[in-house]
Parts: sequence; C-alpha cells; structure tokens
Amino acid sequence: MNGADALVASLEREGVEAVFAYPGGASMELHQSLTRSKSIRTILPRQEQGGGFMAHGYARATGKAGVCMATSGPGATNLMTCIADAYMDSVPLIAITGQVYQQFIGKSAFQETDFFGMTLPVVKHSYLVLDAEDLPRIVKEAFYLAESGRPGPVVIDIPKDVQQAVFEPFFPSEVGDIPGYKLDVPKASDEELTEVLRLITEAKKPVLYTGGGILSADAHEELKEFAEITGLPVTHTLMGLGVFDPAHEQSLYWYGMHGTVAGNWAVCESDLLLCAGARFDDRITGKVDKFAQEAYVIHFDVDKSEHNKNVHAHFPIQTDVKYALKRLCELAKEQGFKKPDLTEWFASLDKWKEENPFRYKKGEHITSQEAVEALYEESKGEAIITTGVGQHQMWAAQYYKFKDPRTYISSLGLGTMGFGYPAAVGVKVARPDKEVIDIDGDGSFLMNVQELATAKIEKINAKCLLLNNQHLGMVMQWEDRFYESVRGHTILCDPENLGGPDNLDAIYPDFVTMAAGFGVKARRITKREDLRDGIREMLEADEPYLLEVVVPFTEHVMPMIPQGKSAKEILTD
Repeated sequence: MNGADALVASLEREGVEAVFAYPGGASMELHQSLTRSKSIRTILPRQEQGGGFMAHGYARATGKAGVCMATSGPGATNLMTCIADAYMDSVPLIAITGQVYQQFIGKSAFQETDFFGMTLPVVKHSYLVLDAEDLPRIVKEAFYLAESGRPGPVVIDIPKDVQQAVFEPFFPSEVGDIPGYKLDVPKASDEELTEVLRLITEAKKPVLYTGGGILSADAHEELKEFAEITGLPVTHTLMGLGVFDPAHEQSLYWYGMHGTVAGNWAVCESDLLLCAGARFDDRITGKVDKFAQEAYVIHFDVDKSEHNKNVHAHFPIQTDVKYALKRLCELAKEQGFKKPDLTEWFASLDKWKEENPFRYKKGEHITSQEAVEALYEESKGEAIITTGVGQHQMWAAQYYKFKDPRTYISSLGLGTMGFGYPAAVGVKVARPDKEVIDIDGDGSFLMNVQELATAKIEKINAKCLLLNNQHLGMVMQWEDRFYESVRGHTILCDPENLGGPDNLDAIYPDFVTMAAGFGVKARRITKREDLRDGIREMLEADEPYLLEVVVPFTEHVMPMIPQGKSAKEILTD
C-alpha cells in the first residue's frame, strides 16, 4: 500500500462519506486512490474555495468534520479563506493538500508554498507529513482534534513522495497522546452550578445568552429544559439560530447589530447575564464599555481563552456546555429550585417585542424581506438555509424563523462573500432528505457562481433564491448612513444606467442566461403576483434551480446598531 492508499483507507475508517477535492500535479496520487474507494464519494468543485465551503456546509449540517482537498501552491492557497472561516466559526474541517517532493520544499519549486506555515494562525493544528508511516496516525489525530473540545480546522499537507511511498500501514484504533493537546472534557463543579442557581433566584432582570457552542455540543434540548426550569428569557447570536424556538414565549430571538430590539435592550438592561457557548464579539457588544453595564456576567465556555477576552466575566466557568446545562437542571430539581418572579421584567420585554418587531414596508416593488418571508411560508419553515454575506444574510435571519438546530448556515465570524451556494451544495450532500436553499445577493453569488456546474454534473439539488439589487447592498447601506450616499464602487451594473425593477433591460449580468449555460433551470421574478408561484416552482423542482428576484437597492437592514455604538443607540428606521 502506498501513502495515498493509506490516507484514503484512514478516511474510510473515520467514516468519511464525501470528499470535496480538486486535483493537480501534487495531489494526483491521492485522487487515483480515491477512485478506488467503495465508500467515499469524491465531488469535484469548480474552484478550490468552492470545495472548501462545500466541506464547511457538510460539517455545519452534520456536526462531523467535512473534508476538502487541493493540490499544492495556488490550489492550497485557494483553501485559505475556507480554513480561516472554519476557524472563526468553530467548524470541524479537514483540509488535505498535496505538496511538492520533499527535496524541493523551501527551494521555490513550481507550485510550492509553505502551506503548513501560512495556516498556523487559523487552524487548531497543521501537519506536514514527512514519513508515510505516520499517515494513519495523523489522520486519526486530525479528526480528533477537529471534532473535540472547541471544533476547528486541521490541515494535512502531504508531499508527493510521501503519497508514493510503499509500506505496510498500521491503523490505530485510538488516539494516543498528542503533544500539547491534553483534552480532559472540562465539567463545571456542583458548587459552581449551585452558585449559578442562587444568583438566578436573586436576579430581577436576568438574560440567558447563547450561541454556536450550543450547536457544537448538541445541547439544544438541555437549553430548552434549563430555560423552562428557570424561566429565563433567551436570546442568542446568529451562530445560535435554531437552538431555541423563536415562537417560545421566553424567546427574544437573536440579538446583535441587526438583531431584535428586545434582545439587544434586554441584554443592555440586564442585571444577570448568563452566557453559554458564545463569545462576546464586537457585533454583539457594540461599544464594550457600554455593554450590559449593570450585569453580573456568568460565562460558560469549553474554551477558557474566551473568558475575559472582550468582556469581563465576573464568574467564568470552563465547562462542556451540554454537561453544565444538564447538571443545572438536575440540581434545580434536587434542590427544589424556585423560579424568580420575573413578571415585571417580562412585561417590559413583551412590550419591547410588541412595539419593535422586524418590519418592512410594502411598496410598488418586491422587497428582499418580502421574498424571504414568502419563502418561509411556502416552505413551511422546513428548509435548511445557507446564505452569502450582505444584507440578504441578515434578512434571512430576520424573516426565516429558525426553530431547529443546524438549519441556518452562514459565514458569520469571517463574513465571507461567496459562501452561500457552495455551502448549500455541501449541505445537500449531507442532508439529501431536506430542501436546501441558498438565500444570496448578486454580489456574493457571483463570487462562486461556477459551483452551479458542480451541482448540475453531480446531480446535487441545491437551490438559490437570488435577491438581485445590482449593488453591494450592505456597503451601500453604510454609504447611505455614514458617507452621504457617495458610491465608493458599490454598483455592480453600469453606473450610468442602473438596472433594477424600473429598468429591467439594464440588469447586469443576466443570471437566467448564465444559469442556462450551466444547464441549470432558472427564472426571473419582477412582479409581486409572480413571487409565490416562482417560489413554489423552485421548491417543486427535483434539480438545481436559480430563482432570481429583482429588488430595489434602497432598502436598509433595520434595526441597526452603528459600529462603535451601544444597544441604547440602536436605529430602527
């Protein structure tokens, strides 16, 4: 068996079902081995970044590590953004790259880059494999590292001579000691959790703030039970969409820069902020010194490096979040926990919710908000939604009500345009039983439009609702709000002849024709009376489908907390 065969055999032993891989000179051996696999489906993206985001989508949909593969040099560097994206959003990802022969490493050989070195800041670990016999162990370790603790990406860089080397492999059944990685699953003590319960009983305005860590830990059921036992209002980050049913009476839905007024104000006014599985990033906190000024902050996180990184936690607890929530429920029952009287607090919260819902105005033309809302209703909220990055990303989160985990999949920490459609392809591979729809904008979609070819040829029925406003909408919104509407290269069509609902002939490019070139069915919607019929046609299609909805560029995502401002300064119109 050669090194390439050993790698593929190791992937099979890890239960890998799909590899998103683009071949090249330094990875041909790996691809030859993949052709002989009976259990791994190899999917050819049309660009390495597309393959990386497919693996990302697969991982987000399943909770298991997604696998992507590229050749050396530019093939590998095209994965960099995907790896950084997975690192920011704590997504388990295995990125396998071919490398030049060992004798050429460091000598500026054709298509050589120091991929091991350049990925170090954005991975849990990088491997440069120098001995073929190490491959089975390295693959075992890589999956363990990617999926354990706080998940994240791992790189395996394999020189061509290592792929070609013939040896008798030994496949370990367990992970041995990994130098520098001593993972004992941290568990909060009963004393710590009892104190948390005591603090809750004394609080007048408590808030339970959750995030993507709930998904990583598969702790949404424990979260629901804990919330109901304690009676706490629940809000969450965009990464946490789907962890708590927005229809639940205790839900404040999601908060942050474009989140609910009620969620933002609740956190701002809280006297006890219990954070579970979330990090206090800038789009959550706004101006840090004005964030939850009166709150006593409890922070549950498996990664103690997040404690006190952005916001001071009065009571930091390193713990597996699933364990902590489950044990809190048990202790509450054992100790006869009594809910605090939050009647006045919920009266305020309910008033804020009633007075400040997500809203938009219906005018002459279809708006993006209206299109997302119609998709939600026509799909009965049962689709898995991926998004690109921009205004549409926020409108998807606002108007598609996510009640189940792993149903909103978006690039949130890094905010990578071009994420949406390849991620949808990966999600559909993982969940062929589900309707998978990318809600995208024209600017974001164009960055990886070539993956329509992957979907068509591979018969992966990922769909796209394309909200086309002919502009880079989110940047344009900031131009309108803070730069006197001066357009700093945010127009995607002819600036002298703006395309849009009132000038259909000027819309550029022609996405329907483009899709037809890929052999993908597509339809353009310009009139409100055709919107729902178009959505139903897309949903009924048993193949990839692009539904373009032409929308005005004048809409802004509201509410909005301006960068550097506090929740008290939120803009609602």
